[in-house]
This record gives sequence, structure tokens and C-alpha cells, in this order.
Amino acid sequence: MFFTYLRRELRRRRKAALVVASGLALGIALVIVVNSVSAGMNRAQGRVLESLYGLGTDMTVTKAAAPPEEGATVKRPRFRFDAKGGDDDARQSQDIVMVQGFETLAASTVARVAGQDGVADAVGGLNVRVMKVDGQFKPGEFKQEPGEVKRGGPAAGEVRGGGADFDVDSYSVYGTDVAHQGLGPLTSSKITSGRTFAAGETSAAVAVVDSAYAKEKKLKVGGTLTVSGSKLTIVGIATADSGDAAADVYLPLARAQTLADAKGKITTVYVKATDSQRIAGVKDTIQKNISGTTVTTSADLAQTVSGSLSTASDLAAGVGKWLSIVVLVAAFLVAGLLTSSAVSRRVREFGTLKALGWKSRRVTGQVAGEALVNGLIGGALGIGIGLAGAWAITAFSPTLTAQLGAGGGGGAGAGGGGRMLVGGPGGPGGPMSDGASRALDIALTAPVSLTTIGLAVALAVAGGLIAGGFGGWRASRLRPADALRRVE
Repeated sequence: MFFTYLRRELRRRRKAALVVASGLALGIALVIVVNSVSAGMNRAQGRVLESLYGLGTDMTVTKAAAPPEEGATVKRPRFRFDAKGGDDDARQSQDIVMVQGFETLAASTVARVAGQDGVADAVGGLNVRVMKVDGQFKPGEFKQEPGEVKRGGPAAGEVRGGGADFDVDSYSVYGTDVAHQGLGPLTSSKITSGRTFAAGETSAAVAVVDSAYAKEKKLKVGGTLTVSGSKLTIVGIATADSGDAAADVYLPLARAQTLADAKGKITTVYVKATDSQRIAGVKDTIQKNISGTTVTTSADLAQTVSGSLSTASDLAAGVGKWLSIVVLVAAFLVAGLLTSSAVSRRVREFGTLKALGWKSRRVTGQVAGEALVNGLIGGALGIGIGLAGAWAITAFSPTLTAQLGAGGGGGAGAGGGGRMLVGGPGGPGGPMSDGASRALDIALTAPVSLTTIGLAVALAVAGGLIAGGFGGWRASRLRPADALRRVE
């Protein structure tokens, strides 16, 4: 009887049911789109951070910057060239290999970090900047002016031509622990030609070169790259998964330490936590037990991301969520008011049913059942519209720009697996310490999770129950006499 009556009433009041369901569908669809876009923003930020530190990195710990001493001079690279007598056209070349930020941690920090509670693995790395100056001096020619020259006096004339012509090249180098290549910036790139490092090449004269840098300098697998007089064999070409590579050249850690005159030193320790839920606790533990370091999580670095990605993320997290809440509340109120209004128009019907023996509880249940079905229909429509909207965003893939400022603190990629980074980018010694910002283009996606679908179903049921509550309260107050008074 309940379902027969329910089906008949919904068919008879199709327009009213459609209005209630449409309002709920709009609110639910908006919630799905906003949640999926927010998830896409988080994924995009994760890709940005992974491009710096590799897959799964979540945290950095750098050497704490010491306050500047009064009268202290700023460290700057200095080039010195010797005069080469008798060889006016001799080319001069010099490389300066320096640790980025001029700040390092002892290599023993890796073992100390690995021993902290909640740390599953720890790997050290060294970020280096190479500046190469290559060119030649050309002496000028003295041109004597015509005319009388006084005996014993200087010749009249001037020096013309000559000068110096030097080319300056600067590129980044990352020293990686070849025995533990599962963490670190190299994991954000794929070997597209040649091979990666072998576990035994701890200090070998080999290099893996980023594909963009290799194309610019016309480098190939099997060729050589000279750094500060050391010839390195190129064994592989790596292509970054997204955005720019973390470094132009990758070397075995010991080789990079030798070139940078930083033996036994590192700038970065990449750490994998035993559980992603423990990252905050591990951060506190490292800060407490390892003095002189600064710990930064991926969330801290994400705050340094600007550009359209940051703007869109803020809109999705702020305006989008508040808008979806307002629309949902409005949809629930409209559904409740429309259901209550429909009950007031069915006074004769419910009064007659009560006169025939229907209990108030049965009348209330009938109204609530109709409202719940309207809510479920609205939920189905909302899920369909929301999925279509999320699909459209993913299909057209609007491109957002992430600007990574050099002033950002250390951080890490927001990958899964509960990983963090010790000794990082924006702080001393990190890959962004050279003062240059990086702009990355990221295609936005809008993934819809089962949690989002479950939330939509819960909202549909809640909307139906709220509307049913309004209508049921009105129906429970009706008396059989009301029906008799309306009989003509």
C-alpha cells in the first residue's frame, strides 16, 4: 500500500517533485565539482613539488641560517686568469663549482635522521651550481699620430681595438647517492636514453644529463662533459615527468662532493616516513633531536607557490566551498518549504485518510517517504551533473601556472607514501637557493573519488529527510475535521 500510494502521488505531482529534485541536484552537483577540483588542485601542487624533490617527498630539513655578522662580507664567486705572455689569442677557461647557498650539513646527518622514530629511510644529496667562464683577451694596437715627435719624449697616439670576450654559462648539478636511488630529485625524471647510475658507481666519472640541457648543449649518451677539468662520461639522458627538471646534470654523490670541495658534506637528506600520518610528529622529533636544522613540510612549501594555480586553489578552497554550502542550504530550505506547501494543499486528502483510520505516524511516514524519494532522485541527477562537470574539466584540461619563488622555505613534493625531505630547496643548499624562480605549467584535472560520491548520496538523503521533516510536521498536525470543513 505504501509504495503504491507513493508511486501514484509522485506521478500525479511530477512538476513539484521535479522542482524539489532539481534544486537538490544543483547543490549536490556543485559540491561534487568543487571537491573534485580541490582534489585536482592538490594533485597539481603535488606534481609541482615532485618536480623539485622527486616522487613521494613531503618534508625538508635544512641547515638553520645563521644571523648575518656585522661587517661580514657576502660570499661571491671569483674568477682569476693568469696573463699568458707571448700568446695574445690564447683562450682562457675556468669553472667554479660551489654549493648552492654555501651552507652544508655533515654527511653523518643522514644516519642521525634515519635513526629518528618514525623514519623508514633517509638518503643524502648535494646541490651544486657550476659557473663556467670561457673566452679570450685581445690586446689593443697602438696607433701613432702623424707629426713631429720630440726627441726623448713619448710618442703621440692612442690604443685602439682589443678587449675581452668571455662567455658565461651556469648550470645546476645534483649529487645523488647511487646506492639509494629510490628517493631524491632524480626520481622525478625518467631515463629516456642510456641508463641510470649503477650501484657501484659511487664516485665514478659518469653523469646523467637532463634532456632539455642535453638538447641545448648537444650532448648525447657516450659523450663527455667537462666540469672543472674533470671529464665525465654521459651514461644517460633523463626527461622530467612534469615541468622543469630539478637539476641539469646528475652526478654520483662522492664525485659531486669532490668537485665542489665538499667532501663529507651534503645539502639535503631525503626521508621516507613509516606512515604519512606521522609526518608532523617526525618533523617535531627531528627539530628537537637534531639542532641547527630547519624542518619544512610540503604544506609549508605549497604556501610559496603563486600564479594561477595558487589563485585557483584559493578560490576552490574558499569561494567554491562556501558557495556550495550556501547553495545546499538554500536547496534544502526550498525543498522543505515546497514539501510543506504541498502538504497544506493536501489537507482534504490527509484529513480523509485520517478519518478512514490512518494514524498520524503513517501519514507522516508517507510524506517523508515521498520527500526522501525526491531527494534520491535529486541525488542521482546531481551525481550525473557533477560527474559530467568533472569530466569536462579533465577533458579540456585548463592549464595553470605555478610560480615557485626563490624566497620559499624548504619543502617537498606532496606525493604519497609518507615521505619527507631533510635539507631542502628554498633554504640553504636547496635547489632553489640560487635566487631564481621557476614557472611550471600544470594541466588541471578533476578526479572524483568514492568518498565524494558517498558525500553526494549522504547529502541527497539528508535533503530528503529535511524536506520530509518539514512536510511530516505539517501532516502530523492535521485533524480529520479539517477535511470535513473543506467538503462542498
